[in-house]
Amino acid sequence: MNSSPIFRIEKDSLGEVHVPGGRLFGAQTQRALENFPVSGLRPWRAFIWSIAAIKLAAARVNANLGLLDARIASAIIQAAQETMAGHWDEDFVVDPFQAGAGTSHNMNANEVIANRAAQILGGKPGEGLVHPNDHVNMSQSTNDVIPTAIRLGCLWRLDELLSAVEKLGQALDEKSVEFDGIIKSGRTHLQDAVPIRLGQEFSGYAQAVRKDANRILRASEGLRSLGIGGTAVGTGLNAHPAYRGNMVQELACLTGLTLFPAENLFESMQSMADPLDFSAALRTLAVTLTRIANDFRLLASGPTTGLDEIRLPAVQPGSSIMPGKVNPVLPEMLNMAMFHVIGDDTTISLAAQAGQLELNVMMPAIAHNLFEMMQVTIGAVRAFTTKCVAGITANPEKATGWLSRNAIIVTALNPLIGYAAGAALVKEATERNAPIQDIACEKAEQGALINPQTGQPVTGKEITAALQNLRQLTEGGISSISSGG
Repeated sequence: MNSSPIFRIEKDSLGEVHVPGGRLFGAQTQRALENFPVSGLRPWRAFIWSIAAIKLAAARVNANLGLLDARIASAIIQAAQETMAGHWDEDFVVDPFQAGAGTSHNMNANEVIANRAAQILGGKPGEGLVHPNDHVNMSQSTNDVIPTAIRLGCLWRLDELLSAVEKLGQALDEKSVEFDGIIKSGRTHLQDAVPIRLGQEFSGYAQAVRKDANRILRASEGLRSLGIGGTAVGTGLNAHPAYRGNMVQELACLTGLTLFPAENLFESMQSMADPLDFSAALRTLAVTLTRIANDFRLLASGPTTGLDEIRLPAVQPGSSIMPGKVNPVLPEMLNMAMFHVIGDDTTISLAAQAGQLELNVMMPAIAHNLFEMMQVTIGAVRAFTTKCVAGITANPEKATGWLSRNAIIVTALNPLIGYAAGAALVKEATERNAPIQDIACEKAEQGALINPQTGQPVTGKEITAALQNLRQLTEGGISSISSGG
């Protein structure tokens, strides 16, 4: 029995190509498969969805303008709808590392939709009943399709991304309330600093995440401007004068997104600044999340030999050799995911500056990395929120224990005794391993502490009152400032 694949022969401008008989893609896609066996990666679902949306909208617009046969347009529309729904994902096979601009991506979509439309009309793939260029790609160029698809794909997942980030902010806010009564030692330069509440610390994390969500939302607005209709270089060659405006309206209606025509079609093809701006906002979030993850690892360190001020949920054994060991695996995961996202942004930055004259030919790399950034961020943030942040508990005994040994609370005595005397007290308290309040009161009883403003000796009662005021300040007014209330 012959188990060899059955091929069909298709032709393109370079000649005949053997295409697997059971696939919807055609000659140019097959050439790309043979020419670019690079990474084994395929287009992200957002990219497939967005290109199919453009093909669907173009078929409607061209049919309404009397340029495309209504029967062919109807078949293309159905094929594109099926593609948007994910029915033919297995036929989108082109590696993101390919010829510049994304012609192979565009032709992959054109061929799949054309051949599926041919089947809908009763024909077979490769017979040319529906032509990938003349029909599916009518009034279009790779040069305006791909940048439009990048923008639409990012906007398609925007709400999903923002929802994940907002839920993380909410979870951190809930912990800031839960931990609000725990006073602990602040730390700057990884060294002891004045007191802070654990809840205040977490309120800072929550606000940082919310601000990054706002940055992403702000950057997404630039993606709503579409250069579709510019065709090859921005002049709109081979497109009906009404095509551009009608396409933006049709895409807005089809996707439910708020969209606008680009102010300048030439800029929209030359420049990848809007996708770069969106990437940069995601990179900023990645930096913030890396910082928070590292703080969690520090605060949970030990438990017997570290800070141990918070406890992270135990979600899996931490060692193959050390029994009972539990590691901060979710913060570690988040670190690695965000390092990857930052790497994606670096690629996008390099690709965005690599365009020349009328076109940025590095768009396939920009598309792949942008959609990957969103995928990785959404997944990592969701896991971190539900499996780590939601289950964090505090260790008040350890937090207050560290604070009781923190000599830097002497800062509250600066107005009474001056900076130099305070530094001397810290040195002595550290050497004697004694609480700063005991050392300060002892010195006051000896008359050794002088108020630099009045020249009068400082009393032990004044020392105690100043340190109590520090505690009250930590318990009171700072909270309203930190929480924005």
